[in-house]
Amino acid sequence: MSKRRLFVTTALPYANGNFHIGHIMEYIQADIWVRFQRMQGNQVHFVCADDAHGAPIMIAAEKAGITPQQFVANISSGRKPYLDGFHIGFDNWHSTDGQENHALAKEIYLQLREAGLIEVREIEQFYDPEKGMFLPDRFIKGECPACGAKDQYGDSCESCGAVYSPTEVKNPYSALSGSTPVLKKSDHYFFKLSDPRCISFLKDWTQGLNAEGRHRLQPEVLNKIKEWFVTDESGKSGLGDWDISRDAPYFGIEIPDAPGKYFYVWLDAPIGYLAALKNYLDQKPNQKNVADEVGFEAFLSDPSVEQYHFIGKDITYFHTLFWPAMLHFSGRKTPSSIFVHGFITVSGEKMSKSRGTGIDPLKYLSLGMNPEWLRYYLAAKLSARVEDVDFNPQDFMLRVNSDLVGKYINIASRASNFIHKQFDAQLGSVQPRGEQLLGQLQAAAPTIAKLYEDREFAKALRDIMSLADHVNEFVDQNKPWELAKKEGAIDELHAVCTTCLEAFRYLSIYLKPVLPSLCAQVEVFLKCSPLVFADANTRLGPGHVINDYKHLIQRVDEKVLDKLFELPVETDSKPKPSGAITSAKADSNADVSSGSSDQQNSEAPGGELIAPTIGIEEFAKVDLRIAQIVSCENVEGSTKLLRLMLDIGEGRTRQVFSGIASVYKPEDLVGKLTVMVANLAPRKMKFGVSEGMVLAASHADEKATPGIYILHPWIGAKPGMRIH
Repeated sequence: MSKRRLFVTTALPYANGNFHIGHIMEYIQADIWVRFQRMQGNQVHFVCADDAHGAPIMIAAEKAGITPQQFVANISSGRKPYLDGFHIGFDNWHSTDGQENHALAKEIYLQLREAGLIEVREIEQFYDPEKGMFLPDRFIKGECPACGAKDQYGDSCESCGAVYSPTEVKNPYSALSGSTPVLKKSDHYFFKLSDPRCISFLKDWTQGLNAEGRHRLQPEVLNKIKEWFVTDESGKSGLGDWDISRDAPYFGIEIPDAPGKYFYVWLDAPIGYLAALKNYLDQKPNQKNVADEVGFEAFLSDPSVEQYHFIGKDITYFHTLFWPAMLHFSGRKTPSSIFVHGFITVSGEKMSKSRGTGIDPLKYLSLGMNPEWLRYYLAAKLSARVEDVDFNPQDFMLRVNSDLVGKYINIASRASNFIHKQFDAQLGSVQPRGEQLLGQLQAAAPTIAKLYEDREFAKALRDIMSLADHVNEFVDQNKPWELAKKEGAIDELHAVCTTCLEAFRYLSIYLKPVLPSLCAQVEVFLKCSPLVFADANTRLGPGHVINDYKHLIQRVDEKVLDKLFELPVETDSKPKPSGAITSAKADSNADVSSGSSDQQNSEAPGGELIAPTIGIEEFAKVDLRIAQIVSCENVEGSTKLLRLMLDIGEGRTRQVFSGIASVYKPEDLVGKLTVMVANLAPRKMKFGVSEGMVLAASHADEKATPGIYILHPWIGAKPGMRIH
C-alpha cells in the first residue's frame, strides 16, 4: 500500500492573548492523530499560524502604545513554552501577516472576482460616534435576534449558535465606548455565497464523500449545516452573502483596487493555513524532515494529497461553507474533511479562571504536573463526535494513577528486576501461555489503528487498557515473585517476565501517539528503535538485552492538583481604617462600611479621621479603572447585594458583588460609568466569585447621615481608562 501524504492544521489562534486550555485540547487532539499517521509511515505536514489581523488587535496595540506587528510578535514569542511543554509537534508556526498570506489572499480574492462572485454594495453599518470608527462585529454587543440572549456579539450567538448581521442585533451598544452606535453608509465587498453555483456546490460537497471514500463532515455538523440550506417562503436560501471587507482604520490586508478597504479577518485567516504550508515548503533546504521535493503549488494541487482541519464547533460555519466555497471557486482543492470538536468544561461548568473553573496551561506545567497526564486524560475523553469534554479533577487523578501507573507502567516494574537480577538483562523464550497472551495483543493492532484513524481515541484507550488488564491478570496468575523462590522454576520465571516485557512493548506501541515522551523513555529502557505500528508484527526476541529499569512516571499528587484550581484568596487579618471613599463590600453579609465608634469624630470629614499617610509607591499599586456597568441584577438570597457585570475594556466583563441594593435599583445603574479596583484578588463568596470592587462614598455614621454614593466619572471618560 502506498503511503499517504497529508496536510493537517488546527484552527488559528487569535493573536490577542496567550493559549488557553481549549487551544491545548485541540492541539493535543490533532497532535495525537498526526503522530499516529507518522507511526503508520505516512507523510504529514502539520502547520498552524497566529491569526494576526483585525480591529481587536489594532485597538489592543494602540492601548499598549506599540504597532500591531509588534503586538502580534510579542504574543507569538510566548507560544513555544505551551507547545513544547505539552509535546505538540507542529512542523511550522507562521502568521497571517506574513508575506505569503498577503499574496495568497489577494490572489484568491481576484480569482473569486473573476468568477463573478464578488459584488460591491452600499450598506448601513454601525458607527461609534465617540470612537470615530465603524464597529467590527465583535465590538457590537446586544441581544441575539434569534433567542434573545443578552450580551452577544454582533455576528453570532454563543448561546444558540445563530449567525446574523450586526444590524439585526437588538438593543446594540459599542463594546469600545458603551455608546449607542449609529448607522452610517459605506461601500462593502461581498462574497456571493447565495449564488446558485455556491449553493449547488456546497450541498454536494457537505453531503458527499471525499476522495478517500469518507464523509467530509460528522453527522452532527451535517445536521446543523442543513438548517442553513433551508429556504424561506419566498424561496430564498438561508445562505446569505458574506461581507468580506472592512473600512479603515483596520489592521489587515488591503483589498486590490480598493483604497481604504481591507479584507475582513475571517477571509484571510483560513488562507493562513495555505500560507503556513507555503512558508514551510519554501524553507525545504533548511528543513531536514521535509520529504517532499515538489513546490507548494504542485503539492497542494496533487490529487493524492489529503487536507484536514481540526476546529472547534464555534467556527463551523466559516470552515464548512465559506472556506470550501472560496477554495473551489478560486480553482483549488477543497479539504478532505473538517474535524469538529466540542468545548472543554471543568466539573460540568464552563471554563472560567475567575470562578476557579479554569485550567491555566502554564500554571499546570509550572506546578511540575506531567503534560502526558493531561494528554492521556483528554484522549480518554475524545471521540469523533462533536461532544464537550469535561475535566473532573478527581476523575483525572484516579484515571491517571490507575491506568498509567497501576496498569501500564506496573507491568514493566514487576518484570524488569527479575530479568536483570536473574538473567543478565536478557530476554528469553515465551511459553505457550505467554504466546496466547502476546497473540491477543498483536491481533488488536488493526482495531486500535482504525480507532486512531477515526479519531475514536477514548475507545482506543479503553481497548489498550483492557489489554493491560489481561497482562496484569497473567502476572497475578503466574506470580513471578513466587517463581523466583521456587526450586526448578527458573525457566518458567524467565518466560513469564519475558512475556510481560514483550507485552509492555506492544502496549507502548499503541500508546505512543498519546504519550510520545514516556514512550521515548520506554524505547531507551527496552533498547529498541523508535516504535511504529508495524512493530506489532515483531518481537524483541530471545537474547535481546534491556537497560536498567528507572521509574517512568509518577502518580498525580492530590495536593498539587488542588493548587491548579486555587484562586488568590484575599486576606484581611487586621482591620484597616476606612477612608472617606470606601468600597462597597462584596460578601454574603455585605453592607457599606462604617467606622468604629473610637474612630468617629464629629469634626472629621465624613465622620472619620483621615487614614494614615502612605507613599506614592503604595498608592500606585492600586489599579483604579473606569468601568461601565453592562448589566446589574439583584442577588437571590441576599437583600443587600447587587451583581454587577463590569466592562473595563478587556474584551470581556467582570462579575462584582456590591452591597448597594438598599439604595440603587439595578435598572438605574445599567449603562452608567463608575470606578473599580481592577487588580484586587478575586474573592470566593457564597454567591460566586467577585472579580474586583466598585468604589462608593458614605458617611461613617450611616444612621445619622444615610446614603451610599457610587462614584461616577466625568463625561468623556471611557471604560478601561486608569485613574492616576
